[in-house]
Amino acid sequence: MQTVTPELLHSFETLKEVPLEQLQWLIDNSTQYELAEGELLFKADTPVKGTHFILQGKLKIYLLQKNESREITEWEAPYITGYLPFSRGKTANVFGKITRHAFIMTFPIEKVRDLISNNYELTQALVHIMTTRVRDFTSYQQQNEKMLALGKLSAGLAHELNNPAAAIVRGSTTLIKHLQLEPQAFKAVIAIRMEDKDVDLVTNKLFEVLSRTDKPKLTLMERTEQEDTMRDWLDDHQVSNSDEIAENFLDYAFTCDDLATFKEHIPEKYLSPIFNWINTNLVTERMVHDIQESSQRISELVSSVKNFTHMDQGKGKQFTDIHVGIKSTLTMMNYKLKKGNIEVIEEFDNTLPKIMALVGELNQVWTNLIDNAVDAMAPAGKGQLRIKTKKDREYAEITITDNGPGIPEEIRSRIFDPFFTTKEIGKGTGLGLDVVNQIIKQHKGTVKVDSVPGRTSFIICFPING
Repeated sequence: MQTVTPELLHSFETLKEVPLEQLQWLIDNSTQYELAEGELLFKADTPVKGTHFILQGKLKIYLLQKNESREITEWEAPYITGYLPFSRGKTANVFGKITRHAFIMTFPIEKVRDLISNNYELTQALVHIMTTRVRDFTSYQQQNEKMLALGKLSAGLAHELNNPAAAIVRGSTTLIKHLQLEPQAFKAVIAIRMEDKDVDLVTNKLFEVLSRTDKPKLTLMERTEQEDTMRDWLDDHQVSNSDEIAENFLDYAFTCDDLATFKEHIPEKYLSPIFNWINTNLVTERMVHDIQESSQRISELVSSVKNFTHMDQGKGKQFTDIHVGIKSTLTMMNYKLKKGNIEVIEEFDNTLPKIMALVGELNQVWTNLIDNAVDAMAPAGKGQLRIKTKKDREYAEITITDNGPGIPEEIRSRIFDPFFTTKEIGKGTGLGLDVVNQIIKQHKGTVKVDSVPGRTSFIICFPING
């Protein structure tokens, strides 16, 4: 075991400016010892013994969740950890395990008052470590929670984008093949000889049918029966491709009465080419509509991503409609909501004015609260998520309620604590609600929870003018 000297302690960046006599006082009032690989320097939920100066070796910091270890970080000598002056945390919330043989000096917590009274520069240096620790921890927890949320959202978003993208590819491929058949159909149509007035009547009747808004909703049995009837009519009049025509005509609410009206103005020998021409146009229109609808869905998803990440705006506070952020979050989480069979009820107060806020940060709040609510309802295989907004004097109040099992009273006071989670390893960091709390405090707001079996509500209040 090496000899600890004030000069050795100067190897710690934070202690470089501390007078040598104060460092000697620190050495004289500390204990020095060695720990082998695998030994614990400290354990979660046990009192902190003092300030630890790691002079040699390496230390792994980890949590136990559901009897599984989750590594948080690793510290290597020279490093200072443990209790620091003016810190309120006197109980460890993580484990510190030696991963390489360590030589450690520990200054006992009982002598901290003497340290503060008689060693100004040394106290100042250790307090600086504490402020750096708080800043680094806050940055770490927010980044970690963002990455976890991003992982969940990206998986759902990939699934949501895949469906319309596949529909576009499938529809465009089918449309190309369909259009390749057009020359033969055009040849049959171009040979038709009809009076102008009959052509106008057929055209007008076609658009009249297509513009109907009261299309009946048929059961499977009713649809099959009407298809059979229409197919028989087409076969009786020697119309080719009757199976496909009957199916497509019914999609657009054609009836046999409509076919009879067409027949009154179309010579018998032209019925087949004209009905096939109409069918071709209907198929083309439907394919184009499907492609348009899928493209619109992708556009909406991309717009939701932009709104959610706020990537096209500045990073400062600005007046924003919180409903846009909540709706974008719901869109981003749509896959998980559908998978969990969750009914979403929106009770938005549209008279609520815009609030001064950091939009990207608020979206993190909605993501964490909605994600927790969905997870709470998951065991039931279904659930109801209610999101309500209203104005309360100079505040905007947002309430997110689920009908899950509720939060047990014995843990309700701990849910906002860092690293506290009831989720399985890999499904939760225990930082989500702490991040929510920090962001809401940053906006000078409040968050409280009201929970009974069958109903849990998180009520968030923000000042409208920030």
